Amino acid sequence: MKIDSKSKKINKAWLNDHVNDPYVKLAQREGYRARAAYKLKEIDETLRLIRPGQVVVDLGASPGAWSQYLRRRFAPEGAAVGELRGTVIALDLLDFEPIEGVQFIQGDFREEAVAQQLTGALQGRPVDVVVSDMAPNLSGIEVTDTARVEHLVELAVDFAVHHLKPEGALVCKCFHGSGYNTLVALFRQTFRTVKPIKPKASRDKSAETFLVGVGLKGR
Repeated sequence: MKIDSKSKKINKAWLNDHVNDPYVKLAQREGYRARAAYKLKEIDETLRLIRPGQVVVDLGASPGAWSQYLRRRFAPEGAAVGELRGTVIALDLLDFEPIEGVQFIQGDFREEAVAQQLTGALQGRPVDVVVSDMAPNLSGIEVTDTARVEHLVELAVDFAVHHLKPEGALVCKCFHGSGYNTLVALFRQTFRTVKPIKPKASRDKSAETFLVGVGLKGR
């Protein structure tokens, strides 16, 4: 396959930005698998969502940086291994290297059988926080991509409605675009408090943002 010079320049620019990214360097120093850990860290430190003893479900978990952060929040002294005060259940279509104390389920969250497997892993326990970094493979066709993003967010919200404690929280990745206002409206219909957050670790050029809903309505 022939790669044109423009593509080469774009790839080189992205690689240069990635290598020099301060969050990439910080993740390497602190042992996180991806810079994404600092997105959840900022959201947590802003809203104080994660506490030892909780049950947390991590949707779209691969490569595992969010689960690593959660695991450290539940450990004395923030240790990456050893004692764990809390439960982290991670799910993703892709496999990832095991994290001590984190239960991993591999499968497509859009499939009913996989969702039922996740429900079974909870063993009837209500969930304190659901975090979702799920994102579809983007086609470049806006209408199609918007529908795919909305579908994943709707699935995460539906899971939260059925499994969260009344005062629980959902953190969900979405993207600014034609469907964004629809997702904000869905969150406002579902949660008493809704906050959009774009963490500093999200690249400036990215349309990525996170919606946080706290406290289920009607529960």
